Amino acid sequence: MADDTGTVDAVVIGAGFSGLYMLHKLRNQMGLTVRVFEAGGGVGGTWYWNRYPGARSDSDSYVYGFTFDEELWREWEWSERYPEQHEIRAYLEHVADRFDLTRSITFDTRVTGVTFDEAANTWTVTTDTGETVVTRYVITAVGALSSSNTPPFPGIDSFAGETFHTGLWPHEGVDFTGKRVGIIGTGASAVQAIPLIAKEASDLTVFQRTANYIIPANNGPVPDEVKKARLDDYEGIRERIQNSYFGFELNLLENNAADATDEEIYETLKPRWDEGGFGIWLGSYVDIFFDDDANAKVRNFLHDRIREKVQDPATAELLTPKGYPFGVKRNPLDSGYFETFNEPHVHLVDVKSDPIAEITPTGVRLESGAEFAFDAIVYATGFDAMTGPMNKIDIRGRGGELLRDKWAEGPRTYLGLTSAGFPNLFTITGPQSPSVLSNMPVSIEQHVDLVARIIGDLRERAAATIEPTREAEDAWVQHCQDVVAPTLFQQADTWYMGANIPGKPRVFMPNLDFVGPYRAKCDEVVANDYEGFTITREGASA
Repeated sequence: MADDTGTVDAVVIGAGFSGLYMLHKLRNQMGLTVRVFEAGGGVGGTWYWNRYPGARSDSDSYVYGFTFDEELWREWEWSERYPEQHEIRAYLEHVADRFDLTRSITFDTRVTGVTFDEAANTWTVTTDTGETVVTRYVITAVGALSSSNTPPFPGIDSFAGETFHTGLWPHEGVDFTGKRVGIIGTGASAVQAIPLIAKEASDLTVFQRTANYIIPANNGPVPDEVKKARLDDYEGIRERIQNSYFGFELNLLENNAADATDEEIYETLKPRWDEGGFGIWLGSYVDIFFDDDANAKVRNFLHDRIREKVQDPATAELLTPKGYPFGVKRNPLDSGYFETFNEPHVHLVDVKSDPIAEITPTGVRLESGAEFAFDAIVYATGFDAMTGPMNKIDIRGRGGELLRDKWAEGPRTYLGLTSAGFPNLFTITGPQSPSVLSNMPVSIEQHVDLVARIIGDLRERAAATIEPTREAEDAWVQHCQDVVAPTLFQQADTWYMGANIPGKPRVFMPNLDFVGPYRAKCDEVVANDYEGFTITREGASA
């Protein structure tokens, strides 16, 4: 297949971590013709769009990058423990330049439709620029958190001031100096943005629906001796993160919180709190994910830390999470978030007890009638996660079946990688894979390597298509629910459950097998001659 005919071997949607590595594997290592379509004006994916103040990774920088190429891993030096958005974007630009990827990427172009031709066993991909491409394989590298969500507040278009969404931040930046600013939302992006916006704004009001458990980041330069030790242990680091629980060098404790005294809890968790990072979450007691009494012991420790940081008891009480277990939401990392509420010009408003009634021309009005006037409003209201980016594309498989219709009651996949009735359509770190419950680059590399292996095997067999059987898909969907059922994850209204989107089915969307065991499951499926898949030869029907 040749590039200049509008026909290629593979189309990749998205040019973030997933899309760049997928392009490298298919084009540079396997010799396929590949087109990548990217809605943004450059590479980076989520890091191209998310440029709000304070945007940075919450994974340690030494594992927040590719490990498939040792020289690449060694040559890039991060400036901090948790790299900022601009540095991650520069890293991905470096990757694109190093492997000559940009020439196969079409920017400022959004894929609008993907339709399967059953007679030809090909996909037709259409874009918002009017281009049409025919391809054998489609790989969606659209990211789990790329479809921004702004709740449909009444009057939202009436506000006369400036409005911004953290997921679609102006590339030239925003100057809030001397302005009255309202921020709606207190999720991960808000936790990062609020301390910095507070330094500029003359008055800042934060509208909080649900208080978050927030862990110290303890960000800063990495000591030279730590950098050297890591450089000397490339193979070890790569092996450990690939076979870990969550894609980090973190291990859950063997002892249980239920068996520990309050003093022992403090002695175990306080060093993790002081060190910062996910150690207090993903390197803590395993039973906190299953036993609410055990979880409560850790919650009490965290509540005490909030009270230590926030001077006003009433504000501290509002910032103390209630009604859900610790650890079942993605835990933001804190760089001065709690301390920001000690500033006299920063105000916290509880919109769970007094919801937002409407956005007015001058600001925000609550159901109680309380009104707030602003020069600018920031919507830190998150994303239609995991299924949202896929559902925005008109994807039609066998018999014209629309993927978003098939997923109307929740995602239906096999291994979180493919969906029955949609041959040769692969999703990188999509729903029902570890995805957002892991350090993303680790899971991305595993999925890209797996997809490349599948495509290589299909071509070696002269096969036309691969797709899961309905039975294998049903079993995987049930497995994902069975794995999460004994845990506390389903007790919280989280975006893992789709609970942040009105009308979205309340279904746990990631897979909770953990990174290492999930990798082993995928390898076993391949070793068993693609157990659970149907492979057809050219000219054959499924």
